[in-house]
Amino acid sequence: MDLSLRDRHALVTGASAGIGRATALALAAQGATISPLARSGDKLAALCEELRAAGAPAAHPLVADLEDHEGLAAAVEGHLAAHGPVQVLVNNAGGPPGGPLLEAELSQFRQALDRLLFAPHLILQRVLPGMQEAGYGRIVNVISTSVYEPIPGLGVSNTTRGATAAWAKTISRELPPGITINNVLPGFTDTERLTTLAAGKAKRQGQTSEDVFSAWLGTVPEGRLARPDEPAGVIAFLCSPAGAYIRGQSLAVDGGRLHKI
Repeated sequence: MDLSLRDRHALVTGASAGIGRATALALAAQGATISPLARSGDKLAALCEELRAAGAPAAHPLVADLEDHEGLAAAVEGHLAAHGPVQVLVNNAGGPPGGPLLEAELSQFRQALDRLLFAPHLILQRVLPGMQEAGYGRIVNVISTSVYEPIPGLGVSNTTRGATAAWAKTISRELPPGITINNVLPGFTDTERLTTLAAGKAKRQGQTSEDVFSAWLGTVPEGRLARPDEPAGVIAFLCSPAGAYIRGQSLAVDGGRLHKI
């Protein structure tokens, strides 16, 4: 099984923490050059040292804000000019705050779409020529199991994650051979994002965070939270030569929680 990404250049967004950080490290371990993108230059500088130690021949920090599209476009274009084309793109970003959908303001939808749909589209349009030139491209979107089963209390996230999945499926029919796009749908994963969601839900329902986590884990046959490196490993596989015939799919990494077949 060929999992090597040697001589490939990977751009990973939301790379300073959680699944994004774990994914950057997983791709580095397969020999890819990594361009981690996040808003914090300090966190990226520290991460780049870890990426080189993990096996990346080079790591180039890319400081940008996914919601600032003009700045993002300029940053990506400048980065490609300085460090060369990208053959692997992992679109990862934190989701919007929780809460009932009926209480959501339109501004919350716009902000979530800016980050979770429009930014990936903008970046893909800029890296696609390099993938076409190489005859090799892998795009993986880190979304949510809400693509299949909406999660109560995450109304805006459910809506916008579904939009990203539909975007990816449509794109999968337009990309040329050798360039694939897929979605990874993490379940309950041990990240700062999940801790924040648990605290918000506990406050709304008059519970403790421990009560919320206990209820969540009661729905997971594996009986535990995922480690960030577990969805990251699936992402690395999809980015590798071994994942070449998987295209336009949404793959749950959820410990068996979903009820769908």
